[in-house]
Amino acid sequence: MTIRVLLADDQPLVRAGLRMVIDGTPDVDVAGEAGTGAQAVHLAKESRPDVVLMDIRMPGMDGIEATRMITAELPATHVLVLTTFDEDENVYGALRAGAAGFLVKDMALDDILTAIRVVAAGDALLAPGVTRRLIDEFTARPHPRSARPRELSGVTGREHEILTLVGRGLSNAEIAACLHISPGTAKAHVASLLAKLGARDRVQLVIIAYDTGLVSPSG
Repeated sequence: MTIRVLLADDQPLVRAGLRMVIDGTPDVDVAGEAGTGAQAVHLAKESRPDVVLMDIRMPGMDGIEATRMITAELPATHVLVLTTFDEDENVYGALRAGAAGFLVKDMALDDILTAIRVVAAGDALLAPGVTRRLIDEFTARPHPRSARPRELSGVTGREHEILTLVGRGLSNAEIAACLHISPGTAKAHVASLLAKLGARDRVQLVIIAYDTGLVSPSG
């Protein structure tokens, strides 16, 4: 199946470079190009791509607001934020807006293509180091106001354990080793949590784990 990608970046040279790479890739096609966030939203609704490569800093509507609108209205479209900036506020803003991945533009082009395939398949992806900073930032914040039992109603005791470990940044294989279960069982629990909590991907589970206080600054 061919993955259709919308390119959203205010720099024509960046879009041209990405198009050149994608045009030479058999399983990925360019569905359109946008130079502003508003154009990205309009073209996404019109062409319904599998993936949007979204710059953050664009004139008018920025990439974070465009991401929020696209993910709210087009659940089958995955947004992969691609920017020259990797400051924390951009990471958190993009992820909270529903982005499935966050990459910086100095990554190798092959890695960007891999990221497109990963998010098109429904998985979440972050640039190296971003997950660790995401977790460190949440652990530095005050305890949230929300009460965990109310926020996580319907989640089993085992799923609480799984969510805690996801919140600490563990992979399915690491969770399986920690709880002495199979990787397949760990994966099934994560899938159940995604469904119960209405999370788009694993990254949002990390955010939920900290927002609800399941993982605290001390642990």
